[in-house]
Amino acid sequence: NKSASAAESGAAISEREAASLFAQFPNSGQVVLAVSGGADSTALLVLAARWRAARGHGPALSAATVDHGLRPHSRAEAEQVATLARQFGVPHRILTWEGEKPAAGIEAAAREARRRLLAAHARSLGATHIATAHTLDDQAETVLMRLAAGSGPAGLAGMQMQESRDGLCWLRPFLTTRKHRLLATLRRDSIGWSEDPMNRDTHFARPRLRAAAGVLAREGLTPERLGR
Repeated sequence: NKSASAAESGAAISEREAASLFAQFPNSGQVVLAVSGGADSTALLVLAARWRAARGHGPALSAATVDHGLRPHSRAEAEQVATLARQFGVPHRILTWEGEKPAAGIEAAAREARRRLLAAHARSLGATHIATAHTLDDQAETVLMRLAAGSGPAGLAGMQMQESRDGLCWLRPFLTTRKHRLLATLRRDSIGWSEDPMNRDTHFARPRLRAAAGVLAREGLTPERLGR
């Protein structure tokens, strides 16, 4: 099986695989792509735009970047996404998280602000779907975080490929795809992305789990097994 071999080798995503990943997208209407500028969401923008162009018909795509205003370069990174979106013919909007930021619980607050801003933007466009770039690696981290927090079976089920929330359908087309395959895709096509230093800041839970990924995998807790 060529697709299985490609996945095991960490090869770039092929056009045929992309068509399979985006099969859950609606046939009409509009999908808002949530693109932060990181590698995963940049790959979402690039692959979805190419898939839509090759398909030749709906849904319409647009992209949105939430600028949380938590780092000095966040606005410039959002502008870089806007430039890339224009290159692929995808309308783009920067959504700014305004107001005072909390001194504690910034991770959760930033996630909530992102969800709220994206949902409001989608509704303003008349869009019914929002796509995010969560990967199998993110799924594994989510399951581990919920396990550590004492979640029951519902929490340990992890994220879903499709979820109804805020009157919208949230899509996660990469939820069974490893992050390194998205990186390979961007490198193949010489497309750059932004690195958020918060993703390596071990003051936060996800980066701590990320740093321990190698140890966990050697004990059998691979992303594939946790995703299952």
